[in-house]
Amino acid sequence: MKSVLDKWWIGWAAAVAVVLCSFLWLWLRPPATEPDRQRDYLASSVCLLTGADGVRGTQATPVWAGMQHASQATLVKVSHVAISGDETVDNAATFLAGMAQGRCDLLLAVGEVPTQAVLSTAAKFPGTRFVVVGVPGAGPVRAVGGDAAAVRELVEQFADGQ
Repeated sequence: MKSVLDKWWIGWAAAVAVVLCSFLWLWLRPPATEPDRQRDYLASSVCLLTGADGVRGTQATPVWAGMQHASQATLVKVSHVAISGDETVDNAATFLAGMAQGRCDLLLAVGEVPTQAVLSTAAKFPGTRFVVVGVPGAGPVRAVGGDAAAVRELVEQFADGQ
């Protein structure tokens, strides 16, 4: 009878050890890592100045789409700012100055008021490249067509030639 009890305790102890080891393995194992969602962007950035409609405006939508596609291909940072308040050239120039001084290496403008602000103010910011969309440029301001493909090509060239 003693030999049967000895075997029963050995089996029971083995079962407890397996359960305990399984629990410890599940509890102490390192967590599963998720795929890295972080994108390592380039140091330079491209910004879009729009009218009050923002990137939902009819002229700005394809420009923003082209900028986003170029960002995915080149990892250049893109952002946009819509003019708020009065849609005047002076007010737009305030937004433009903030963008040029703060974070934008290439600044695109789309729409009548943002474009006029760029054409009248760009010379004050020699460290920033300016592009107007859909209208002729002048002086230090370059012009590009208003379709997504043209804007994408422009931003990709910028990213390549930093």
